[in-house]
Amino acid sequence: MAGAVLLPLVLLLAAGCGTFAQEYPPTGVDQLTIPTPSPNPADFVAGVDNPWLPLPAGGVRPVRVTRPGLPVAEGAVTVLADPVEVAGVPATAVRTAVGATVATDYFAQDTDGNVWWLGHDDPVPALSWRAGTAGARAGLAMPATPRVGDGFRRALAPGVEERVARVVEIAPEEPRAPEQVVLEVTSPLDAAYEARETYRRGAGLVSRSGSEGLQRLD
Repeated sequence: MAGAVLLPLVLLLAAGCGTFAQEYPPTGVDQLTIPTPSPNPADFVAGVDNPWLPLPAGGVRPVRVTRPGLPVAEGAVTVLADPVEVAGVPATAVRTAVGATVATDYFAQDTDGNVWWLGHDDPVPALSWRAGTAGARAGLAMPATPRVGDGFRRALAPGVEERVARVVEIAPEEPRAPEQVVLEVTSPLDAAYEARETYRRGAGLVSRSGSEGLQRLD
């Protein structure tokens, strides 16, 4: 996802009895319904330029994935030039290719600068979802202005994808402008899943570490 690109929020989660009927109350993301049941195309802009998750069309970044007991895998994350319509919204498509595995995620930015995750196409069909289909809803990938303590759902696809993120660190502290945001991510579908994601201003996701190993984007 991407980066400039958000590495596939492809954290392969097993289907289960999640809490998809519940709303996750944000702790600081004001006036947003997360996940959103029906995104309005008029609320979105072309492209994604949130400073914490910029997705410039044509952007390419190398990615390196390290998992316990497995060889290091390398690949690339590419922001595709042409938008793809998801739930009526022209979404930015981000393709992640690591080894023989290729997955695509879809993001869109609203008029306030918040970035939403609208879907995921996975080589395993059962792990694919798109907002507006089979009860799936778009969640928040990155707020326009992250604040420590903010909590929000990343996605809500019944039995397929359910993830909750919380902002746990913004550094350095004032008076200097923050250059890094750290999120902790969990999933009600998988109690063992946890990840710590680090985003750098102007670059986007630079690392994700946790139960599924370590992913780094250069």
